[in-house]
Amino acid sequence: MSTNAMPDIADLYHLVVDHLPLGVVVLDADRRVIKFNAWAGKITGFSPQEAVGRFCGDLLRGALCGECCPLREVIDRSKPVVRVETTLTTRSGKIISVRMHTAGLFDSSGRLVGAVEAFRDISRQLTLERERTNLITMFAHDMRSSVSGIHGLGLRLTRKFAQIDESKRQEYLRAITCEAAKLEALVDDFLEFSRLETGQLRLDFSATSLDKELEELFEVYRLKAERHGLTIELKVDGFLPVIEADANRLRRALANLLDNAIKFSIAGGRIIMSARETEEEILISIADEGIGIQEKDLPYIFDLFHRGSSAGTYSGHGLGLSIVKSIVEGHGGRVVASSNPSRGATFTVHLPGRRS
Repeated sequence: MSTNAMPDIADLYHLVVDHLPLGVVVLDADRRVIKFNAWAGKITGFSPQEAVGRFCGDLLRGALCGECCPLREVIDRSKPVVRVETTLTTRSGKIISVRMHTAGLFDSSGRLVGAVEAFRDISRQLTLERERTNLITMFAHDMRSSVSGIHGLGLRLTRKFAQIDESKRQEYLRAITCEAAKLEALVDDFLEFSRLETGQLRLDFSATSLDKELEELFEVYRLKAERHGLTIELKVDGFLPVIEADANRLRRALANLLDNAIKFSIAGGRIIMSARETEEEILISIADEGIGIQEKDLPYIFDLFHRGSSAGTYSGHGLGLSIVKSIVEGHGGRVVASSNPSRGATFTVHLPGRRS
């Protein structure tokens, strides 16, 4: 039997509150802080020691502080619990969006003895929601642009076929084919986006030769890289094994990484695609000498809709790396990004090794 004594109720309460992943502020009846947990300190920038004894409005500096303070409704007992989305101003002056719940604390006789405020930083969530809306708008705009191009050229060919010379017809057909390919890629991206959002990305596994897949990708992208003034190299350490994989999806993931490498590279640069097998896994890396990724963006680079600050005006929907991550994880692997800003980025796909 364990000799470790269970903490008493008060200690257990403090332990739980201190480790909750949301800000918790407990106030007395005068709205002075008597408890300020670590997460509240992380969000606001004030330490618990600095917070105790001060008015909550001096610490949270919320958009609703003052006449619209949620605590007023609780104290006046017009509402037992108030739920709002608002903003707080941190110690450093940064304004962040939060979702806040405020509730009154009453003793057994019904007398108000204080209140508790629990809040969570939802700034990133709101940003992603805005990006989702922007993404759908971009899809609609890009699809409409391609459809309009195809429609216009098709009408011209239909109505004035006899008056258009052969070279012009071929030019129109090439343009239609190009716009149709763009539209097909957009539809594929939109379908992938839908599957990622609903968690319904399904893989069809079969025996797949990694050597063959990498060689074919290299040949396709060698020509594409040359058109952008870049060189691409393939370095494979020995022979890679045949694995169970969804070849089409895996090729899509690696193609997305190569497309990114080309997009963010500078003319005259080099892209290296390398692969090797270790005792436990297979590593496939794609390294470029382009603009790189800012350190602050690295933790979010595979998030749906995320576009790094280095991306600037580069085209794209912010889906490519999310698709890569989902496909690789569907194979039981992982993908890792590293970068030295202005000197390039490296993406490494780790796939499970041979199964005995």
